[in-house]
Amino acid sequence: MNQELDFMFVKFARVWVPDAEEVWKSAELTKNYNNGDSSLQLMLEDGTNIEHKLDPKTKNLPHLRNPDILVGENDLTALSYLHEPAVLHNLKVRFIDSKLIYTYCGIVLVAINPYESLPIYGSDIINAYSGQNMGDMDPHIFAVAEEAYKQMARDERNQSIIVSGESGAGKTVSAKYAMRYFATVSGSASETNVEEKVLASNPIMEAIGNAKTTRNDNSSRFGKYIEIGFDKRYRIIGANMRTYLLEKSRVVFQADEERNYHIFYQLCASAHLPELKALKLSSADDFLFTKQGRNPVIDGVDDAKELSNTRNAFTLLGINESYQMGLFQVLAAILHLGNVEVKDRDSDSSVIPPSNQHLMAFCDLVGVTYQDMSHWLCHKKLKTATETYIKTIPRLQATNARDALAKHIYAKLFNWIVEHVNKSLHATQKQHSFIGVLDIYGFETFEINSFEQFCINYANEKLQQQFNMHVFKLEQEEYMREQIPWTLIDFYDNQPCINLIESKMGILDLLDEECKMPKGSDDSWAQKLYNTHLKTCSLFEKPRMSNKAFIIQHFADKVEYQCDGFLAKNKDTVNEEQINVLKASKKFDLLIELFQGEEKATSPSGAVPGGRTRLSIKPEKTRAAHSSKEHKKTVGCQFRNSLQLLMETLNATTPHYVRCIKPNDLKFPFTFDPKRAVQQLRACGVLETIRISAAGFPSRWTYQEFFSRYRVLMKQKDVLADRKMTCRNVLEKLVEDQDKYQFGKTKIFFRAGQVAYLEKLRADKLRVACIRIQKTIRCWLARKKYLRKKNAAITLQRFTRGYQARCLAKFMRRTQAATTIQKFQRMYMERKRYRQKQAAALAMQTILRAYMARQKYRRLLREHKALLIQKHVRGWLARQWYKRSLHAIVYLQCCTRRMGARRQLKKLKIEARSVEHFKKLNIGMENKIMQLQRKIDEQNKDSRVVSERLNSLESSHAVESERMRTELTRLRGAEEEAKNNANRVNTLLEELERLKKELHTTQKEKKTIEDWAQKYRDEMEKMVAELKEQNGLLKNEKNDLNRMLKEQSQQLTEKMTRALAEETQQLESDLNEERSRYQNLLTEHLRLEEKYDDLKEEITLSVNVPKPGHRRTDSTHSSNESECTYNSEFAESEESSRATEDVTRGMDTSLTLKLQKRVTELEQEKQSLRNELENKEDQFQRARARDDVEHKKARGAELEYESLKRQELESENKKLKHNLAEMRQSLLGNAGAGTGAPGSPAYKVLLDQLNSSCEELDVRKEEVLILRSQLVSQKEAMQHKDEKETMTDPVHHVEDVSKLKDSGEIKQAYIGLKDTNRLLESQLQSQRRSYDNEVEVLRGELQSVKEENNRQQQLLAQNLQLPPEARIEASLQHEITRLTNENLDLMEQLEKQDKTIRKLKKQLKVFSKKIGEMGAGQIEGQVSPGQMVDEPIHPVNIPRREKDFQGMLEYKKEDELKLVKNLILELKPRGVAVNLIPGLPAYILFMCLRHADYVNDDQKVRTLLTSTINSIKKILKKRGDDFETVSFWLSNTCRFLHCLKQYSGDDSFMKHNSPKQNEHCLSNFDLAEYRQVLSDLAIQIYQQLIKCMENILQPMIVSGMLEHETIQGVSGVKPTGLRKRTSSIADEGTYTLDSILRQLSAFHSIMCQHGTDPELIKQVVKQQFYIIGAVTLNNLLLRKDMCSWSKGMQIRYNVSQLEEWLRDKSLMVCGAKETLEPLIQAAQLLQVKKKTDEDAEAICSMCLALSTAQIVKVLNLYTPVNEFEERVSVTFIRTIQTRLRDRCETPQLLMDTKMIYPVTFPFNPSSLALETIQIPSSLNLSFLTRV
Repeated sequence: MNQELDFMFVKFARVWVPDAEEVWKSAELTKNYNNGDSSLQLMLEDGTNIEHKLDPKTKNLPHLRNPDILVGENDLTALSYLHEPAVLHNLKVRFIDSKLIYTYCGIVLVAINPYESLPIYGSDIINAYSGQNMGDMDPHIFAVAEEAYKQMARDERNQSIIVSGESGAGKTVSAKYAMRYFATVSGSASETNVEEKVLASNPIMEAIGNAKTTRNDNSSRFGKYIEIGFDKRYRIIGANMRTYLLEKSRVVFQADEERNYHIFYQLCASAHLPELKALKLSSADDFLFTKQGRNPVIDGVDDAKELSNTRNAFTLLGINESYQMGLFQVLAAILHLGNVEVKDRDSDSSVIPPSNQHLMAFCDLVGVTYQDMSHWLCHKKLKTATETYIKTIPRLQATNARDALAKHIYAKLFNWIVEHVNKSLHATQKQHSFIGVLDIYGFETFEINSFEQFCINYANEKLQQQFNMHVFKLEQEEYMREQIPWTLIDFYDNQPCINLIESKMGILDLLDEECKMPKGSDDSWAQKLYNTHLKTCSLFEKPRMSNKAFIIQHFADKVEYQCDGFLAKNKDTVNEEQINVLKASKKFDLLIELFQGEEKATSPSGAVPGGRTRLSIKPEKTRAAHSSKEHKKTVGCQFRNSLQLLMETLNATTPHYVRCIKPNDLKFPFTFDPKRAVQQLRACGVLETIRISAAGFPSRWTYQEFFSRYRVLMKQKDVLADRKMTCRNVLEKLVEDQDKYQFGKTKIFFRAGQVAYLEKLRADKLRVACIRIQKTIRCWLARKKYLRKKNAAITLQRFTRGYQARCLAKFMRRTQAATTIQKFQRMYMERKRYRQKQAAALAMQTILRAYMARQKYRRLLREHKALLIQKHVRGWLARQWYKRSLHAIVYLQCCTRRMGARRQLKKLKIEARSVEHFKKLNIGMENKIMQLQRKIDEQNKDSRVVSERLNSLESSHAVESERMRTELTRLRGAEEEAKNNANRVNTLLEELERLKKELHTTQKEKKTIEDWAQKYRDEMEKMVAELKEQNGLLKNEKNDLNRMLKEQSQQLTEKMTRALAEETQQLESDLNEERSRYQNLLTEHLRLEEKYDDLKEEITLSVNVPKPGHRRTDSTHSSNESECTYNSEFAESEESSRATEDVTRGMDTSLTLKLQKRVTELEQEKQSLRNELENKEDQFQRARARDDVEHKKARGAELEYESLKRQELESENKKLKHNLAEMRQSLLGNAGAGTGAPGSPAYKVLLDQLNSSCEELDVRKEEVLILRSQLVSQKEAMQHKDEKETMTDPVHHVEDVSKLKDSGEIKQAYIGLKDTNRLLESQLQSQRRSYDNEVEVLRGELQSVKEENNRQQQLLAQNLQLPPEARIEASLQHEITRLTNENLDLMEQLEKQDKTIRKLKKQLKVFSKKIGEMGAGQIEGQVSPGQMVDEPIHPVNIPRREKDFQGMLEYKKEDELKLVKNLILELKPRGVAVNLIPGLPAYILFMCLRHADYVNDDQKVRTLLTSTINSIKKILKKRGDDFETVSFWLSNTCRFLHCLKQYSGDDSFMKHNSPKQNEHCLSNFDLAEYRQVLSDLAIQIYQQLIKCMENILQPMIVSGMLEHETIQGVSGVKPTGLRKRTSSIADEGTYTLDSILRQLSAFHSIMCQHGTDPELIKQVVKQQFYIIGAVTLNNLLLRKDMCSWSKGMQIRYNVSQLEEWLRDKSLMVCGAKETLEPLIQAAQLLQVKKKTDEDAEAICSMCLALSTAQIVKVLNLYTPVNEFEERVSVTFIRTIQTRLRDRCETPQLLMDTKMIYPVTFPFNPSSLALETIQIPSSLNLSFLTRV
């Protein structure tokens, strides 16, 4: 092939050359190769130049190296050059650099043991691989298991997974993970936990069949084939295990650094346990069979803990404690047997010393006699035709016999355990198909190879032949399917080697023949081999230096086998007498059971029980009977038959291959040894697969992928509409040799190396394009640089010239400034000189003029004082004259007036004595007297009123007078003190005179002091200035300190705010966690309910005994639902359970008990979680309230204090008012019966309220009495009528009674009367209690008024002491407060009375309606021909206000099932959502519930709610996969829940209602518990909605978000291998991003049509986006081909489209965008630079939503699509890991796609009035009546 590609060997081409250390080394050509050259000039990667000589005969060129873009591929067949160095290098790069242990090689999965625990086997990984195509995900053992499971279901064909490899390569772990996958994804068909039992068999088989070797700490020392059975629904129903070639020799011998089987060390480590004391075990170092390896401990393994796991597995598989102890006894007996020491008696005999401690322990444990066992350990029995001899044996033979017995017992025990494991895993129903997992040893070659290695390699030869045939068959089918010419591929056929081993006269045949010879030996057998095969078979060779060995050329390598021990191991003999001694054990039943099968096996005609014959390598089961002369089958013969059966099984199945590779012998993690890897690759057939693929057309492309990849090599004219024709034309131009490719129906097939050639052409074309782009860019950069320099030079010139101009202007300004300064300085000096002269002249003038003014002032002052004296003297003289004249004039006037008055008096006396005068005076006097009398009466009335007021205020006046007297006393004392002070005044005046004199003296001294003070003032001003300066500095310091304090306080406030926010966030997160935990438990409870229902159905179907009238209801074990079930259904379920008890008594009830216990635990845990959730919510609310209070406390302290003070004063005034009213009433009572004046208005109001309450209570009592009397009279009348009818007309009575019985009216009337009596009595008691409470309240108020009176009087006294203005203001304030308080009290009382009136009216309406209905019913029922006319029965007629509709629906009890059926079970959501109002079913159900509450029928309420809940569950169970149905009932359930809250009567919910809606509140029942049940139901429906939505979105996400190219041409397609991936091109049926957006819009529109709450829609959208982000990110982390720069761009574009959808729907604030943050950061991580430390720091700060494992995984998977991109270096990844080491996060790699955010249902009241709802006829609810 390389000669055909000699044109590729040019300079800089890279090749592989052989190397002794690294097997292959990479080199680069330094010179072109020309045809005919004998050598190549190469340069190694370390820079060394070498000359590579070519073989002169073959002229074979070295292998070409693949392009870097192909290195690290998931599938080795995707490599362009398929050869050994390419395979080795690809595996090394994936294993070392990318930490990937799985790689595809065609149909083979290559698994390299990492010797380290990896987080890639969790349930999240299983869920990610479940349902995926094998090529769509990165290689994994789960992908192989999923492929097998899928093919089993699709092709209806059994499958096999063949796991092979060396010891320590990880075969057992791979098989274990495959079985775990099947157990997880399939589940079990029954509730017997078969999948758990299948997994539980692993620890048992590892304990008894695995051991530590030099290559592996947990090496399987046997082969096993496990068939996992499935039913028709492909669920696990059972399993069966076959074992092959147990390494029995390990029981008695272990090499250095190896151990015996794990179970022995587990028992020794647990010897201290009480139940194991009887085994007499001790440390493993004390027993020969466990100490030979000298390394009894495995690092990191706790043998005691492993024994506990093993015992638990035994228990799970049905092996009880007694059997387990029996097994441990046998194992302990084997250990003791190994310590039995045999000594020489002589050369031909041996002896065991008496009382050997270990032999005694052995005999005690197995229950045999010491003498028999010690005898037959040292003797053997020889039989001839006539006699039997007992012969002693030497010590060596006795020791070998002891070891043979130990191996035989262990083999029997191993087979017994396998048999019982199979019994436990046996399927209870018919097996439809199976998947087999073969965990078998790989090809082995050691320094000394014996019989075990021969059998192992023989099995691998058979498996390799089957593998080659299968690979060849697949290749042939691929070529035929694509209709390309088929050429025969030559591949290695190992049939000659198999014939050499198993054919007639083959190695096994000769070995069996030699075993039959009496004196057969290993030497004679070797000679027969040499004579038979040495010259006839080229695969058989004889070593040169040995006559006891032979060499076989296997498919993997030559192996030299030593003949010593072949015959003994093939015979596998044991002393029969020793076996007979063990069989004779009478105390140990298990030991007898182990050997009881030997008699059955020796029967020549005996059939294997069980109906299905299976041969396994259990050589101990086929021993001959004592009397039989037929020899048993040898080990080799049995192994050959078992292997043949295995091959038949594998050929009947579809095989899947897993090849496990051991990377190094030192068990170092992620260390790759090329030599060891190549050996295993050659041995396991991987390279053979590569060779077969390379012989044909290994590279395969679809036409669309080829076009997308190599579009750059085409011209525009070459691109046609037909992609196939386009590819054909391009290939004919690019590749001249048409034999290098073939065109199939859907693919193009290429020979090896052609893809590399096309990649070279593509890279060259892209390189030319890059050079052109670089040329243009560099030209643009150079021109841009030139223009930048030019602009810089111009700018420099401009700035320089500007600087010079500025300097000149500055000089000119300075010159002008100097001139101006000189001018002003000279002017200043002249002005100063002039002003000095002017000031001197003015001073002289001022002094002179002042002297002249003072002289003139003194003269004028003397003249003024003289005039003043004259004025006063002349005035005094004039006043004296005036006074004398005035006194004389007044005296003369008095005398004259006195004389005139005497004369007038005399005239009046004369007139008074005449009668006529008196008559004139008395005219009109009577009228005046009458008017005065009336006035006197009015004044008397006023006086009485005043006297009343005076009397009312007498007490207060007395107190006031007392206070005034006290004040008077105090004032008198003050007056006396004032007198004393007056006396002191005179003394003080004298003192004042003396002080004046002193003042005069002081004034003299003052002047002196002022002079000193002036001087002192100047000094102080200077000091003050200094102090001011210091004060300024101190102020600055103070401001700095204040600023610092403010900053510190601000920081402290921010810190506290931040801490508060963190605490709040923590509380919210805790609340969400508790809510999520509660909802998860609710989901688990629902799942157990469904399983319980399914189990009951299965039991019912299995019983198949139909019962008349039997009806099974849904399980109602959810929270609080058990209280709401029908009593009849409960009784029927109990009857059905009792009926089926006898039939199901034989069944396994442990599961039912477990489920019941689990349900109980879940209910308890749910209740505790609910309480804890409520506590968390209360704590959260309290914390938030506390924070708000603390935040507002500082600002509102003063306002709060003032408000409290005002409220206190108002309450005091209110109490004072009540006290004054009481005092006035007492005054009125003391005034006597004649005075009828009313009291105060406030007291009137209070008295009127009390009277009205009493009157209303009396009215209610009268109504109750009337009702009771009417009921009693009706009852008596009915009884009297019955008696009379019985006496007079029995025939009519019988007829009437029968009519009444038929109609049920008597029963209904009686029940109604009883209920009414009970209600009336309870109502009367409640009225009586309310009356007593009101009386107590009034008494308390009066008492409080009395107490407050004293306080008010004190307050009044304080007001009187205030000034008049303040007193008026205080009185006004008090009056305003009093009036306000009175108004508030009146309003509060009015509201209470309104509420009471509404409540009483509602109750009266209910009672009147009930009594009216009952009375009417009784009248109708009692009308008969014999009824007396004089015994009328009057129905109770309580008037009530009628309304048109009250928003209620009435239905009959027998119509309840019809209501549920038409409204829930048979309702089509689409018609309701389109044509009717949203939530109509919820409104109808609530209106029916309101009527049941209205009539106070608790049974009706209970049954309606229970039927509704169960029916919703039933419809969801039936149509739970329909998104529209689930959304519809989620919306209606939430609306029903909101209605129960809205009309519950709670104030917190009623505040959102209208007054009309508040009238419709429920009046009789508190349905808070049912609200919780409905809330749980809504949570279940929400989770069902999320699951339904997830099932719809799941197939779209990966295709639409990752695979589809939304931006065409950005991402290229890399070459792929045999495991083709899904195409990224949008074909028909392929989901795109538009498909996802359309589906999201459909979800949103459906929920909006159904009237779903907006907050609930936001939560659903958030969950949708979380699922999209999580699934996309998980697939990105598991797909290497998706981790590229271009794919990151595609993802970011897709995310932007999702965000645009959120904006269009106004949902950006719902938190959905935040759920995409991990995906956004992963896309950014793919696009950022990944080279330097700065890049690492940027990545660490950017990827906060990604875990460290996810970041490292993306970096490891990053794969360049083109050669121009670079891979991420290992150093950079380690730098990232170092920087992220301190992160506290979970090590989980994948996001949990099953996680559901906890849902909440915020209260959303409806504004729709119930009375306006119309019921459409399409719902078929005509039996409902609007009320």
